[in-house]
Amino acid sequence: MTGAQRREQLIGIGRKLFANRGYEATTVEEIASAAGVSKPVVYEHFGGKEGLYAVVVDREIQSLLGAIAGALTSEGGSRALLERAAMALLDYIETSTDGFRILVRDSPPGQQTGNFASLISDVASQVEHLLAAQFTSRDLDPKQAPMYAQMLVGMVALTGQWWLENPKAKKRDVAAGLVNLAWNGLTGLEAKPQITHD
Repeated sequence: MTGAQRREQLIGIGRKLFANRGYEATTVEEIASAAGVSKPVVYEHFGGKEGLYAVVVDREIQSLLGAIAGALTSEGGSRALLERAAMALLDYIETSTDGFRILVRDSPPGQQTGNFASLISDVASQVEHLLAAQFTSRDLDPKQAPMYAQMLVGMVALTGQWWLENPKAKKRDVAAGLVNLAWNGLTGLEAKPQITHD
């Protein structure tokens, strides 16, 4: 196995173990054993468990941010963008369940980036300009957009966590409910919400 292949193998094994057991419960010994290598090989590639974890988290964040950014830059009105963003998050959870589990778990002590809160903040900053434009067109103060972006993204992300633990709920129904509440508010909830844009 080449060095690059070994590195990818260790990343895959680390990803699985971090998702199943969490950062704290996973050991370098387990990672090395699962890869059929000695502990020094893990240290050689990543400097330790922290380095491997950082690579795994960075890849997951880039994957999720890429999906959501793609949804937010596509054509369509604000509701269509909201629907696509909700579906992008739920698609990510569905196809990268292990990755999402890693992102929503606690990160190592002292780590300021690569945790779920920083991910939410990154996504919210991408949503701010869309909300600011909507606020301006409706004669609302666009300076309020950052706060509302945090609210909106937090609602979607926490619902994603709930859906991870309640997989019997259909993805489109979860997305439609999210959009229904976010778009219509409690006073305008639709009885049977549906996703209208793909």
